Amino acid sequence: MISAGIDIGTSTTKLIISRFSLMNVAGTTHVPRIEIVDKEIIYKSPIFRTPLQDATTIHVEEVEKIIRAEYVKAGIEAKEIETGAVIITGETATKHNAKEMLHYLSNEVGDFLVATAGPDLEGIIAAKGSGAFDYSARTGKVIANIDIGGGTANIAVYKDKELLGTCTMHIGGRLIEFQNGKIKSISPPVKSLLEEQGISLQVGDLTNAAGIRFVTQFMSESLGRILRNEVQEKDRVLLLGHSPNWKENVETITFSGGISECIYNHELNAYQPAEYDDIGQSLAVDLQQAEVLQQFEWVEPIETVRATVLGAGTQTTEISGATIQIASKELPIKNVPVYNFNFRSNFLEGLADFDAAIKSAIDMYDATREGQNFALYISELPYMGFRDIQKLAEAIIRVMDKRPDPALPIVLVLQTDHAKVIGQTLLAMQVKQSIICIDQVSVDHGDYMDIGKVLDSGVVPVVVKTLTFHSS
Repeated sequence: MISAGIDIGTSTTKLIISRFSLMNVAGTTHVPRIEIVDKEIIYKSPIFRTPLQDATTIHVEEVEKIIRAEYVKAGIEAKEIETGAVIITGETATKHNAKEMLHYLSNEVGDFLVATAGPDLEGIIAAKGSGAFDYSARTGKVIANIDIGGGTANIAVYKDKELLGTCTMHIGGRLIEFQNGKIKSISPPVKSLLEEQGISLQVGDLTNAAGIRFVTQFMSESLGRILRNEVQEKDRVLLLGHSPNWKENVETITFSGGISECIYNHELNAYQPAEYDDIGQSLAVDLQQAEVLQQFEWVEPIETVRATVLGAGTQTTEISGATIQIASKELPIKNVPVYNFNFRSNFLEGLADFDAAIKSAIDMYDATREGQNFALYISELPYMGFRDIQKLAEAIIRVMDKRPDPALPIVLVLQTDHAKVIGQTLLAMQVKQSIICIDQVSVDHGDYMDIGKVLDSGVVPVVVKTLTFHSS
């Protein structure tokens, strides 16, 4: 199975092509369980400057041109790509045509290529691409991966491969840009910081102005306070979204993204951040010198500037269980929101609340009654006998018929290994809709998911994501 990862960041755009090997890891007498057992990177693109038409518009045609040219170099055709992720990261996600471009690319440059964005997810994927995720398992230590690019620092904290929390900050190289030895632009978050702290810095000032050093030092010190979960009022101007939400103390830190490349120079011949004429290198120096950051153990990442695209190409895909019920003609489906209904191990109480819960799902995802579908994730089911399964199937048919467009496929995700039996029970009851019923995939309330075409092994690739476009 071929996977593509495409990262369109504030400063750079890059692409990675991988090949996955699938295997049945269950014994011969057990229900098949197909897993990805090997991931081979078969092509890494050069690192391109992200093409913009102007300060608020991504140049869609130029992005597509880059991607198609790299496919040719990799010897891959778009129709061969079955899974992967297009990710708009950092400040690029604030461009007014970001969402439209992602949906365009997900249709034009791959048969099953998904569009994902959102600062929390960026941090999670970068932590996997940088090696921090695996490090947490090897050592049992609490590690924070800080992925810093042109516009944002995405923090993801892990212990034993468990995500403890995330946070995103307005820290990045292109938040102040230079041209001809003078300041060309100052981003809104930095302007707010300067105003709050009473520091004078203007477009047109020289690149050695004292205010620039104040900004990079403040960013470094503020990052240290965030990592220690000691947020001060003055730090809030740099927070993008929620405050740090991990409970355990961070022991180890690692940096990825373009700024970490300024620290480690992994790609000295392929990537020259100095040419971008911004505060990136100064920020990297201050990060290394900040006293508050020296209190943590530093670990060098496996990948720096390529961490997010590596994670996107190799870490986003899961494989469904083999005992599934699928209407193949309906696949692939993309960007289906997930509604979690939790039985809490009590079947009768759960059934009593079922109708009201699905009404809430319709109100949430199809408020204007236009026919937006959703995936129903059924979790914490107790042991069920045959009559219980029939009752659950009857309830599913009843509530799905109440959707504004009841003809839409019924998309079910089961936490337990019940997809085949529930799907077949629904078919036996001559349900009017197509059935897509999968299991052994981890999703949560508010996620979005894509389900790919059925593979030869009888399973489907699934990508679970957070589809959120943040604003500055």
